[in-house]
Amino acid sequence: MITNKSQLTGEDSKSMNSYLAPLVQQIQPSGIRKFFDLAAGSKDIISLGVGEPDFKTPWHVREACVYSLERGFTGYTSNAGMPELREGIANYLHNRFAVDYDPANQIIATVGGSEAIDLALRALITPGDEILIPEPCYISYSPITAIGGGIPVGIETVGENDFKLTAESLEAKITPRSKVLILCYPSNPTGSVMTREDWEPIAKVVEKHDLIVISDEIYAELTYGINHVSFASLPGMIDRTILVSGFSKAFAMTGWRMGYACGHPDLISAMLKIHQYTVMCAPSMGQVAALEALTNGMEEKDRMVDSYNQRRRLIVKGLRDAGLECHEPQGAFYAFPSVRKTGLTSDQFAQRLLLEYKVAAVPGSVFGLGGEGYLRCSYATSVSQLNEAIERIGAFVTQLDRERME
Repeated sequence: MITNKSQLTGEDSKSMNSYLAPLVQQIQPSGIRKFFDLAAGSKDIISLGVGEPDFKTPWHVREACVYSLERGFTGYTSNAGMPELREGIANYLHNRFAVDYDPANQIIATVGGSEAIDLALRALITPGDEILIPEPCYISYSPITAIGGGIPVGIETVGENDFKLTAESLEAKITPRSKVLILCYPSNPTGSVMTREDWEPIAKVVEKHDLIVISDEIYAELTYGINHVSFASLPGMIDRTILVSGFSKAFAMTGWRMGYACGHPDLISAMLKIHQYTVMCAPSMGQVAALEALTNGMEEKDRMVDSYNQRRRLIVKGLRDAGLECHEPQGAFYAFPSVRKTGLTSDQFAQRLLLEYKVAAVPGSVFGLGGEGYLRCSYATSVSQLNEAIERIGAFVTQLDRERME
C-alpha cells in the first residue's frame, strides 16, 4: 500500500521505480523514437527517421470504414477476426506468395504485426529458450523476447553480403537451447531481400535443428525488380513457420493497427488464447478497412510501390554522390548507407546531422549487431524533401572531410 504522499505526486521517483519489474527497468527506450521526437519539435527538420508511408490511406478504404460505422458495426468480432477478413487474407497469400492457410483455424487478425510477433513469442518461449535474431533488425524483437523470458541471440549480417543471412552464420549461433529463428525480409533497416536460392540453405539448417520460424513479412509487397519469396513457401517450412504481416506499410494504414499471423493450427490456437485475454479482438472497423484494402486496394498499392522505387533510386544515387557507400536496397523503404569513412560513430553522425543540418535519420547502432557505422534513412517522404535532405547530407559530409584535413 502506498502511504507516502510524495510517492503519489512523483516527488520521489526512486520510490516509484522500486515497484517496477527489474526486467522492464533494464529495457532501453526506442532509439528510433528518440530521433523522431527530436525532429517533431522543429518545422525546419526533414525527417528520414520513422518508417511510415507519407501516403494517406486510400479514400475507398476510409469510406468503407465510415460506412461500417454508419451502419453501427461497432461491436466485437470473433476473437480470431471476421471470417470474411481471414478468407481475404488466405486468398491474398495464396495468390501473391503461393502459401496456403485455412482461414478457419490457421489465421488470426491482430492489432498490428507487432501484436502478432508478441503473441508468437509468448506462445513459444519457455524461460531460458534462445531466440535467434539476424541483425541489424527491427528494434522490437530483442526486447519482446526478453520480456517473454527468452534470451535474444544476435546473428550479425554484413554489408559486404548485402546484409543477407547465411546458413554458416546461423549454424554458428545454434546451441541446444536454440528454439526460434526470427526473420524479417525485406529487411528493416537494411532493405535487403532474400531470394529462394538464399532461403534454401537456411531451411535446411532450420529443419536440421528443429527450429520454429517467425517470419515478419510486413514489407513483402515493397520489392523492386525482384519478387518476394515467403519463407513458408519453401518445402517443409509451412508447418514450422508463423507468417506475420499486416497492412501498415504496403497499404499506408499504420494508424489502423491491423496485422495478422498465419501458421499451424496448434500454434495459432495457442496464440489465440493469449490474444483472447489481452485485446479480445482487433478493432472491428479496422478489420472492415483491411478487407477493403485487400479486395480493392491493389492498384493504389502498386502506385505507391512505383513511387517508392523512384525515391529509392534517387536517394541511393544521392548518398553515393555525397561520398557515402550504400548498398542497393531491393525492398522496404530504407537506405542504409555507411558513415564509417567520416570517422564518426553512427550516433555521432546522426546527432550532428540533426543539430547542424536539420536532417533526422536513425543511427545504425540501435538495430543491433552490424548496425554500427551505418545510418537508416527512410525514403517514405516526398521527392522534394528527399532532394533537400540529400543536399544537406552532402554538405555535412563535405564539412566532415574538411575537418579531417585540418
